[in-house]
Order: sequence, then structure tokens, then C-alpha cells
Amino acid sequence: MSKLSDLAAIEGMDVMEMLEAGTFDSVCMGICTNKGCNYTTEVEPDSSDGYCEDCGTNTVSSALRLAGMI
Repeated sequence: MSKLSDLAAIEGMDVMEMLEAGTFDSVCMGICTNKGCNYTTEVEPDSSDGYCEDCGTNTVSSALRLAGMI
């Protein structure tokens, strides 16, 4: 399962619903891209280096980045 699919499942929606929500808002859901970590948080839509509070790394990417929309 991809991180994008993982994020959608955690948020309780399908990928298209999540991307639509992120497209029309000033924040977007993001997920840590490190293997084995599924920390999620709201980030700016173009974020690719948001801070993961679980890993302590700058590896949180927005759903829009993961989908290749930005």
C-alpha cells in the first residue's frame, strides 16, 4: 500500500476525496514518508519536508505532493 493510500485510509476517506479536500483548502493532510512510520498532520499543500514528531525528521509530505499534483 502506498503512503497516499495509507493517509487516505487513516483519514477515513478515499484518495480522490482527500485530494479534493486538500486542493480547496489552505492546509492539506500529510504523512511521514519514512518506512514504518504513519505519523499524520496538517501541512501546507506544497509541503515535502514537514516535521515528523514521531521520527524527529523532516519527512512529512502533503497528499498533493504524494499524488504528484504539485
